[in-house]
Amino acid sequence: MRVLGVDPGLTRCGVGVVEGVAGRPLTMLGVGVVRTPADAELGDRLVAIERGIEAWLDEHSPGYVAVERVFAQHNVRTVMGTAQASAVAMLCAARRGIPVALHTPSEVKAAVTGSGRAEKAQVGAMVTRLLRLDAPPKPADAADALALAICHIWRAPAQNRLQQAVAAHRAPSASRTQATPGISRTPGASRTPRTAGTTGAPRTSGTAPAPGASATPRTSDASRTPRTLKGPTA
Repeated sequence: MRVLGVDPGLTRCGVGVVEGVAGRPLTMLGVGVVRTPADAELGDRLVAIERGIEAWLDEHSPGYVAVERVFAQHNVRTVMGTAQASAVAMLCAARRGIPVALHTPSEVKAAVTGSGRAEKAQVGAMVTRLLRLDAPPKPADAADALALAICHIWRAPAQNRLQQAVAAHRAPSASRTQATPGISRTPGASRTPRTAGTTGAPRTSGTAPAPGASATPRTSDASRTPRTLKGPTA
């Protein structure tokens, strides 16, 4: 796997190419920085970054491009410039059909040093050790670009397995949904009107019998034996 790491920035855009697979020694194929003058127009600076990244893509033909994910900062001007340079890198890769992966700074630090809060000096030292370099790459943007490439090489297999597992889990659910569609009512069909008083057994008035006791039918007043009234005894 050959990955071009891009640490986006308007003034200094770090780039680095690493080749290898997870679990085996990695090899650095190139590292550098695409620079633009701070006093130039924004459009001209973005064009210069595009040309620089295109030159690296032409020279190394990477299979993947790993770009640092932009996160919120207190300096809005800085984060806007970083986002614009990041968009240029993704555009250059997408135009060639190269897959682009985004990694946050904490993900890169954790992958390279084991701690998501590592300092830049620690990242540079681990990049030097992992790539068997004589000295840490300078400036720090170049080392960060190599760290991005290393991070993607190590994280890509796990991410691919996770995506495959999610896709396999969703496939049976989608097939069941297509096999058992919901019951739909025919448009324009009218319901059969219910006739009042025709459904259900009529309720019998009177007191309900106690539970477990058999109900004795009440005798109507007409069938009762008339009672004889006794007069006064003489």
